This record gives sequence, C-alpha cells and structure tokens, in this order.
Amino acid sequence: MLLISEEEVRRHLPIRDAVEAVREAFAGLASGASQNQPRRRLILPTKAVLHSMAGSHGGWFGTKIYSTHPEHGAHFLVALYEAETARPVALFEADALGQIRTGAATGVAADLLAEPDASVLGIIGSGFQARTQVEAVLAVRPIRQVRVWSRSAERREQFAAWCRERLEVEASAAASAREAVNGAGIVVTATTAREPVLEAGWVKENAFVAAIGSNQAKRRELPAELVKRAAVIAVDSLEQARIESGDLLLALPEERWKELPLIELGEIARCEEFCPPPGIRIFESHGLGVQDVAVAALVYERVKQTGGGMRVGWFQSMAGI
Repeated sequence: MLLISEEEVRRHLPIRDAVEAVREAFAGLASGASQNQPRRRLILPTKAVLHSMAGSHGGWFGTKIYSTHPEHGAHFLVALYEAETARPVALFEADALGQIRTGAATGVAADLLAEPDASVLGIIGSGFQARTQVEAVLAVRPIRQVRVWSRSAERREQFAAWCRERLEVEASAAASAREAVNGAGIVVTATTAREPVLEAGWVKENAFVAAIGSNQAKRRELPAELVKRAAVIAVDSLEQARIESGDLLLALPEERWKELPLIELGEIARCEEFCPPPGIRIFESHGLGVQDVAVAALVYERVKQTGGGMRVGWFQSMAGI
C-alpha cells in the first residue's frame, strides 16, 4: 500500500486532467456504472466534526474522511481500494486532492453550461478553494478578465496578484461583490457564508453561476430570487442536494422542487447534444465521494508508474499481502 503525499498529488493531477476525470465520474453516475455515498457527519461537543463520503468508479472504490474544527482547521485523507479484490492500494494526504477535484467539478459544469465565448469571471471568495476554481474555468473557457471580491481587502489583492502572476490573466480586486459580479459571464461563489453573498439583479442574463461554498442545509450563498429565476439548475447529486443544499432548500422546500428546472450534471455530461436553455444557469456543487475516487485513481496509477509514493509495510502485514 502506498502513502501518497500532497506534493505528489499536485505533481500528477494537473487541472485539465482532473476536469476530464471528474467529467467521466459524472457520466458514470448517470449511466449507473459509478456509485456515490452521500456525506455523513459525526459532530462532537468539542466542535470537532468527522466527515465521511464514499464512491466507486472504474476499477476502484474508496472513501474520503476529513476532520474540521472552527479554530483548528481541516485535515483530509482519502483511502483507495481495488474494486476486483477489495485490496487497499493507497492512502492520500488529500487537502490538494479535494481542492483540485472541487475546481474540476466547476470546470465540467462551466464547459457544459457557460456561454462558449464567456470571457469575464467574477469570483466571490479568495480562500482555499478559490484558486482551483479559477484554474478550472480558465481550462474550459477563453477568460480574459478575472474580478475577485472577498471581505479582506488584503487577501483579494493577493489573490488578484496570484492570478496575474501564475495564470497570466488580467485580474483585479473588486471594490464590492457587485462590482465583481456585474456583467460577468461566469460567476463563482466560494465562501463560508450563511446568507447570500450576491443579489439576483447583479447577475446578467445567460450567465453561468457556480455555488460551491454551501454544503449544509441551513447555509446558502445564493438568494432565493436567483434560484427561482434560473433556466437550469444542475446539481452534482440530487440525493446529496436533498440533504445539504441550503441554496435550494432555503429557496423552496423539497416538496416543491418540481417547480425548479433541476437536473443532475451527469445527465448533461453523457448527453452529447445538450444545449443549455436561454437564461441563468446554476451549478450547485456539494462535492461527491465518487469525484475523489476518480482523481485519486488517476494519481495512484501515475505514481505507481513513476515508482513514487511511500510503501507502508505494516499496512501490508495487516492486510495479509
């Protein structure tokens, strides 16, 4: 069994390859070839939380386990198994893995739903997930300008500088969330907000909006008006959305979701002739275990080919291999 480090994940998982791996995972869910198990949470009195989510894709299955604490941060691990034998093959340090696959999911959705000539990206949030969001959108659309807003002026300036230097794209720190969003063909919200971070009137017609920050039923980034105005709302999983999509649950109770133009992204991914309807297109990203499995399998195969990773002997002894 291999222990695979953050450094090796970053080396072997460029964003374009991650986008394609996640696209295949979505299509696999739609066809029934892949499986996903929604996130579960164990909440402790200390405010620590243990989160777990699982999936299967191709010849692999696995689970992501991560812990969070509001004062002490988050720690991610992914365990990967061989489907044919149930043999454990790798354990990943998975901060980067999750960051990249979350960006990749937005990349898939943007490629399927955003206007082909969308050239302005407005992003609200400049934290851990924001960078791969921009990288993934740049991988699928001809973005010439990035506008970022977050509560910290210093951090949004730093984020804009990173975009200019690392991604070689025009980028600026917006003075307000409205300035970041106004006129943008693609909008990404990557925050920990409990209440909407933008107003429906700021979003132009035919814009693509990816909401990635809310995966709890009582937390949202998008206003109800925007959700109800959308021409299409793609979710990564309807099963998981019913549990944790605050953006949707706080806009309409689940029994009224039939009034919303909901579709799973996998259904779009496997339909070669899908044409997004005119109007605002929303992607509700909650993060799926099957996405982690798809990108972890890709990294594992590349690490194995190059002779990387650290072989962990006592795991082998316990597993009898």
